[in-house]
Amino acid sequence: MMSPTKQARRAIQLTLSFDISTAFISMAAALFLRWWQTDGLPPDYAILTLVASLTFAVSALTAFILVRVHRQVWRHIGLDDAIKIVQAVGLAALLFLPLLFLWNRLVGLPRSSLLLAVAIWTIFLFAGRMVALVRTTQRPLQFFRRAQNDAPKAVLVGDSQSVAAVIRSLRAADKGPKVRALGLLPTDTAQPGRAIRGVPMMGDVSQLEYILEILQVRYGEIPWVAVTGEARTPAVMNEILEIVARMGTKIIALAPSESAPELVDLRTADLLSRPERCLDVSPVEKLVGTSRVLVTGGGGTIGLELARQCLAQKPAELTLFDASEFNLYRADLLLRREFPDVKIKAVLGDVRDMTRLEDVIDEMRPDLVIHAAALKHVPLMEQNVCEAILTNVEGAINVARAAVKAGSRRFVFISTDKAVDPDNVMGATKRLAEIAVARIASKGPLRPALVRFGNVLGSAGSVVPLFNEQIETGGPVTVTHPDVTRYFMTVEEAAALVLQAGALVDEREESGLFVLDMGEPIRIVTLAESMIRMRGFVPGRDIRIEFSGLRPGEKLNEELAYEFEDISKTRVDGILRVHGMNGVDDSFDLMLASLVRAAQKRERNEALALLGKLVPEYAATWRARQSQAAGA
Repeated sequence: MMSPTKQARRAIQLTLSFDISTAFISMAAALFLRWWQTDGLPPDYAILTLVASLTFAVSALTAFILVRVHRQVWRHIGLDDAIKIVQAVGLAALLFLPLLFLWNRLVGLPRSSLLLAVAIWTIFLFAGRMVALVRTTQRPLQFFRRAQNDAPKAVLVGDSQSVAAVIRSLRAADKGPKVRALGLLPTDTAQPGRAIRGVPMMGDVSQLEYILEILQVRYGEIPWVAVTGEARTPAVMNEILEIVARMGTKIIALAPSESAPELVDLRTADLLSRPERCLDVSPVEKLVGTSRVLVTGGGGTIGLELARQCLAQKPAELTLFDASEFNLYRADLLLRREFPDVKIKAVLGDVRDMTRLEDVIDEMRPDLVIHAAALKHVPLMEQNVCEAILTNVEGAINVARAAVKAGSRRFVFISTDKAVDPDNVMGATKRLAEIAVARIASKGPLRPALVRFGNVLGSAGSVVPLFNEQIETGGPVTVTHPDVTRYFMTVEEAAALVLQAGALVDEREESGLFVLDMGEPIRIVTLAESMIRMRGFVPGRDIRIEFSGLRPGEKLNEELAYEFEDISKTRVDGILRVHGMNGVDDSFDLMLASLVRAAQKRERNEALALLGKLVPEYAATWRARQSQAAGA
């Protein structure tokens, strides 16, 4: 593969070859036309044409190098580049006359031939560049745009196509952000010395700090860093954020558009340790398309996104079921606006209420039930044990039984990584719900996909909105422990993989427990530092980070599977199948009923004791806390 430097050199050679050869051809054609229209070709036509054409080509070469036209990237040419071309053509014409005078004192040269040659050559120059521009962008009018010189200065980082589109948008914009691009750092083909629409390529991302220092000396201020396109990948973003923090400058994200560039928020998803996956949606289309779909917890972060992705596959009907009036109203409003042609129903109800559930499910007869309703805030569930049991355990059982009664066969259950070796009530209730739903499925036609995954970026109650709020108020940002780690995934990717897991079960016609491959866990303190840098602040200097200590029920690290569970890959990138779920005996159902009754009576200690018996992995944690309480 050719190195960027060699690519740049070759491109410059090709550019100069075209421009100089067309200069030679233009002068030769001009002399021929001039003589042919008047007195005919003179006897020494050949030698005069050769000398004049060579002299014009030499003049063109000198002028284009002086004006640096040869460094332009044709497919990104703009009005600023056109002005340079006109300047270079004029300079070439001025150089031509004295050079030819030194050769033959202009004897035999028609004076009008120079004007004719300049006209022909200019047509050649612009025609070649316009062809390259139109072939690449399909937008010839983008040629007639100029830069904003009074705007804040910035270095653009991104793939060359996105960078060129942003520059076009900046020059086209009457409204929107005004940024003056001083230089480019392409992430794909860094060719130092070349330019895109008059903006020079200055190197690659690894040289960003050095380039910012040079520009600071030249302009007396540190330029901003504007990222776009492929620069918004985790590896590149984290490298840029470290440099931006050290230099104390600002980082922004720009997206090109037809009329003006859009100043977009830097997403926390840009900091993930891996890019989001691109998935084949055809299995999901088969699962959801023309089906009747019920989403419990449809007003929550996960439920809303699951509903949105289901609606994109045009189901026959989709019903949102949620206990929160406001969340349900908001979700219904958003989805009706986005999918006006699909039948959507919003039903207010609680998964604890079996009568209400049965009425709703009996009426709609869903082909697919997605159970996302849950109480998930770990510290709160430690204080509200009975509520966690009633919603997370009894609610899951109610939904599964109602689905079986209505004849539904496809069922997707949202679990959590906290269900693995749980140290808290929330995780223990979700683990128990996994077992209970699988047991109900084993006795009937229900084929559930039980899906475990970690934290979703930006979901209600998660650290990301909390950190954003703390940063906006000037800090401090609170982290529980320096070594705490969590798995993270965007809500869009999590929902897409959950539906893919449902499709896997539907294809194989058997139940399955799955975990989502969430990459490497992220240290929460690292996430906090990166989010502070994304706002243009320096952690520890502008905004402090304070450690508050682990809260009740919190673990330093989460796992996605038990040691006794085996994990295998599936055909879907990002989904792993879990084998080896522990079986339960007949006493399980009786003990489970006792747990629900204890929770209904708000007998907290009895409910905790039963939860420990039903989820042995949680029992040790519960006993340790009982001992601590007795000792206190």
